[in-house]
Amino acid sequence: MSTTDPLHDLGARLTEHGGRVRVYSASAASIELCLFSRKDPYWITDTIPLEKTVGDVWTVTSPKLVAGRNYTLRAAADTGSRGAAAPNRFDPNRNLIDPYSRGLSRAGNGEWRSCIVDDEFDWGGTAKPVTPIDHTVIYEAHAKGLTKLNPDVPSGLRGSYAGLAHESTIAYLNELGVTAVELLPVHQFVTEQRLVKMGLSNYWGYNSLNFFTPHMAWASAAAQEAGSAAVVREFKGMVKLLHEAGIEVILDVVYNHTSEEGPDGPTTSLRGLDDRTYYRQSASGDYIDVTGCGNSIDASNPVAQRLIMDSLRYWANEMQVDGFRFDLAATLGRDAEGNFDPQHPLLKSIVSDPDLSGVKMIAEPWDVGPNGWQTGRFPQGWLEWNDGYRDRVRDFWLTDIASARAHGTAPIGIGPLATKLSGSSNEFSAERGPIASVNFVTAHDGFTLADLTAYDSKHNLGNGEDNRDGTNDNHSFNHGVEGPTDDPVITTVRRKAMRNLLATLLLSAGTPMLTAGDEIGRSQRGNNNAYCHDDELSWLPWKLDGWQRDMLHITRAGIRFRKDNPAVRPRSFGVWGETLDTATQMDWFNASGQTMSIDDWNSPSERTLQYLAAANHEVDGFNRILLIVHGVEADETVTLPTHSGVQSYTLLFDSANDTIESEEHAPGTTLAMTPTSLKLFRAH
Repeated sequence: MSTTDPLHDLGARLTEHGGRVRVYSASAASIELCLFSRKDPYWITDTIPLEKTVGDVWTVTSPKLVAGRNYTLRAAADTGSRGAAAPNRFDPNRNLIDPYSRGLSRAGNGEWRSCIVDDEFDWGGTAKPVTPIDHTVIYEAHAKGLTKLNPDVPSGLRGSYAGLAHESTIAYLNELGVTAVELLPVHQFVTEQRLVKMGLSNYWGYNSLNFFTPHMAWASAAAQEAGSAAVVREFKGMVKLLHEAGIEVILDVVYNHTSEEGPDGPTTSLRGLDDRTYYRQSASGDYIDVTGCGNSIDASNPVAQRLIMDSLRYWANEMQVDGFRFDLAATLGRDAEGNFDPQHPLLKSIVSDPDLSGVKMIAEPWDVGPNGWQTGRFPQGWLEWNDGYRDRVRDFWLTDIASARAHGTAPIGIGPLATKLSGSSNEFSAERGPIASVNFVTAHDGFTLADLTAYDSKHNLGNGEDNRDGTNDNHSFNHGVEGPTDDPVITTVRRKAMRNLLATLLLSAGTPMLTAGDEIGRSQRGNNNAYCHDDELSWLPWKLDGWQRDMLHITRAGIRFRKDNPAVRPRSFGVWGETLDTATQMDWFNASGQTMSIDDWNSPSERTLQYLAAANHEVDGFNRILLIVHGVEADETVTLPTHSGVQSYTLLFDSANDTIESEEHAPGTTLAMTPTSLKLFRAH
């Protein structure tokens, strides 16, 4: 970064003349640095004033600023400036965290100290895997919950970054076949005041205290005891070992708001340094909250944009992270008037900055503000969570079936599902292609895969809000009984529904995301908002029943089918009359093996589809598959389509079975489809 840039190297740096701290504030009249005793986190040994320099940057250099030293900032108001509009935001006696802290330590009573961290680490030549998007399979997991109960991980490492990097965890991920682990937030976060009063804790982590520091509680006890530098080293060590195994690391990041909550929330950093610069406010100083969390970062302000960009650069380069998933990303695309702008300078910078080249950027393309739903509108270079995909796939295999049981026919035919199978061209432009769609059936937020098939309604009483929290729009179906049952008919159809949902996800065009635990049918007992449960309800179970081992086997096979068949993972939408190496040629047939008619597409009574997809991949060569989808609770006879160049079909997968068998069939052969099932063939 050029030293002519006044915002270069904000935060703490070690230099030959001692440590240097640089912090931005356009509103403060004065800022002082407080140094603390190494033995007593409340004993201030020195206070040193910062000097205001060009660009509203305050700076200080001192030989007492050494690695491991804890410090805070204290800012006083300038009653003659815009800071006077909110004088309560400045408190010359309040200890504030440096927004660019790379290390933190807790002092108690809700206070934190910034810590100067020695960033030295030997990466040993390990490089990022740089997995192509069309080969990417994302595994969304919690850094603690993934390994907390794993008996193959040493007890002192369970539930930590080191546990995630343990050889048994990596072996599990490699055997599963996923290419990237997407971790729920690992920026240092705190529990909201409301939850503290209820005796609960924030487990998911969507309440960031600081954008540069790894969450200390997810490090091993030994690293926590050794301090911030050890936590940073453990995190880097985790990334290094995952990279050596070919697995990318994607972080779920929360730049849309902070843990300072609403105006009456805790003042820990940004609010106490320059409230009006960092938080979206009205002219009268009232917070404008489009996140539902009390405050919204004002991404229309260049200084706030710079904070976010510098954080991304730090994690992508110093910590060697491979990608980011942006929570409530629509907030980051709102202009000064609060309107979402697809060409917002921050959104464009994130995917064009040379220091972030090759880093995967994934948007959660909505927030709770006006016109907050923006799926498909992010600029070129972004991937997006596709909630339309989620809902349509759930509906086809679950709520449509429930409706058919109640009314005799499903409300919708096969057409909308076919659109999702082929890459959601109704939502993503031709320039961005199907890979821009991050397809998912479940995520951390909502029912697990197993609970989608076992509950019609949420069961969140354990969250302390009388079951008011969590969505009521679950697109789920309990198949006749709410919750657990020993009825073999119901358990059989539920497990088949899980296989249908998983197979659809893994065989759809787009970028698939699997939620940790779905591969083994993990349940949260109907809780669809388990954000405040740091316990067995949220942790991954590792002692499996026989049917769960079958699910794991099926999921591994599904991921392998995706890898081996490029026809299901095109990078571009097909163009009629053209052959593209990056696209898939698609042919659609009905149950009789005839080309689909308008009635076949649209009639609710026609819910059987044969999807023949061919690709001539520039690396993987020619490939053709046939996917048969049957979305009715009745047997159906299908005739395998006749197509030029197809001599036979080899069965790879049948969701009606919990085992995998191979069979050969000729075009024109008639086959029996089990109710609500799908079959995958390789066409030769």
